[in-house]
Amino acid sequence: MNKECSRGSLVSINVSPKGGVPKTPTNNAVIRTMGIVGDSQADKKHHGGIDKAICIYSDEIINTLKEEGHPINQGTTGENLTLKGIKWNELSFGDTIVIGEVFLRLTMTATPCSTIKNSFMEGNFNRISEKNFPGFSRWYASVEREGVVNLGDVVNHYANGSDK
Repeated sequence: MNKECSRGSLVSINVSPKGGVPKTPTNNAVIRTMGIVGDSQADKKHHGGIDKAICIYSDEIINTLKEEGHPINQGTTGENLTLKGIKWNELSFGDTIVIGEVFLRLTMTATPCSTIKNSFMEGNFNRISEKNFPGFSRWYASVEREGVVNLGDVVNHYANGSDK
């Protein structure tokens, strides 16, 4: 790990035992290499697996989208972990997110799909497309170190590139 870029907190842990959205809140979770114990994905072709084990999102962005009038809430776009205080515009591929004893490695931005349309005015789920609105995307992460996360845990973002 290189430079610490920002520090925040874990404000929501979201799971869906049968897959799909919305994911519902829980107070803690066991995170394993393939994802959160007790969480599932309805579409395993596009979600889940080693490189997409965990989906994270920004509480600040969710609140910005709410202010725009979107009916979005924590977990409604399928994110497992909602973070507050992390400088979302500074996240980059390969960066490390540390939550309690868990280490996550950012692998890719999450492409939105029609299953999350109910979180957006007029079903415009592309409002969180990285291509159309840079910095508003969710992120996928692989699990570098397994463990337990709890609501309120401190979250640290470490840049792994020389440009940060």
